[in-house]
Amino acid sequence: MQDNRTEAMVLSELSKKVRDVKGHTGFYYKNLLIGTEGGYGSDEAYLAASVIKFPLFLYILRLASEGKADMSEHIKVTEADKVPVCGALTLFTDEPSPDIRTLCRLMISLSDNTATNVLMKHFGIDNINAGFREMGLEKTHIERLLFDSEASSHGKENYICPREIGMLLEKLYKNEFINEEVCKEAIDTLLLQQINHKLDGKICGAVPIAHKTGEDDNLSNDVGIVYAKDPFIICFAGHDTDVYAWETVIREGAYDLLQANS
Repeated sequence: MQDNRTEAMVLSELSKKVRDVKGHTGFYYKNLLIGTEGGYGSDEAYLAASVIKFPLFLYILRLASEGKADMSEHIKVTEADKVPVCGALTLFTDEPSPDIRTLCRLMISLSDNTATNVLMKHFGIDNINAGFREMGLEKTHIERLLFDSEASSHGKENYICPREIGMLLEKLYKNEFINEEVCKEAIDTLLLQQINHKLDGKICGAVPIAHKTGEDDNLSNDVGIVYAKDPFIICFAGHDTDVYAWETVIREGAYDLLQANS
């Protein structure tokens, strides 16, 4: 049966679902063709999980464009660097030395936690946060490495803001982040995403989605560009929630917005 709901109707219904699901949940939406915006709690800060890897990737691309980083530089991954999966590097029986571009691709497409920590240590958390601020991020920031239980026990966490992440995605779509070449590399890498059970969970590959996921205990995020007839940005973030119920909202929301924009 054809879905005749308008974009406005879908956004209104989605806002109610996001409001009613358990926990701290929110989303940001923008139609990239006509500029319509929507959301619920879109300016608030949420636990980032692996979505923090997306602005980190852009920060590194920015450094490389300025000649302050070399994407072909190789970094040794030691046994001490390896943290639990997601990803591939922790499964290596030796200590590989991938280049920074490979680490970035692993960090985004496989959500590789070891690659992320190696990059955070290489560039420095304070430097990364300074770079985030220069990129226009205020609430999105890093306080600790992944799987740093000691830092976490002291209340240090990494945070994202859906609207800020949406702003970065819009810049990529419009080729306004550094230059067209950088934007293409970023989007091409996001299109390699292998964790596709949320934004793409009901869309099922009908259109490309350039996105980055994040998940942890009682937490699930997914942010990206959905290449509908009218392309749009959708950024979901939620923690202290019922993940199954929340991911159902994410899947159905992304699908309904696709239908309204097709």
